[in-house]
Amino acid sequence: MAAPLPFSANELRLLEVLLKREVPFMVVGFSAATLQGAPVVTQDVDFWFENLGEAKISRALEEVGAAYVPPSINDPPMLAGPGADLFDIVIRLDGLGTFSDEIKNCVEIRLGRQ
Repeated sequence: MAAPLPFSANELRLLEVLLKREVPFMVVGFSAATLQGAPVVTQDVDFWFENLGEAKISRALEEVGAAYVPPSINDPPMLAGPGADLFDIVIRLDGLGTFSDEIKNCVEIRLGRQ
């Protein structure tokens, strides 16, 4: 039997809406490793978006009652609202290529009911 998904219903809803609206993103870091079965523990899910200014992101977040909070002097960019607490935004990944280069090598992992 598969282990229970590490996401709440609201968190899954956010992922579903991002996919439905065809927002280019990747889950990266330990969260990506965990989803692929690596025996690691992480507290959050790291999103890497192709373009944070893309209107599709704002519309997807709005649909689930969440919002994008731009960076300030003391805080990185983040997501806020129902179902968004688990997610962090990554704006740079050292040692990797551009988003366009890296997304070609992504592994798609299906979550929830298929």
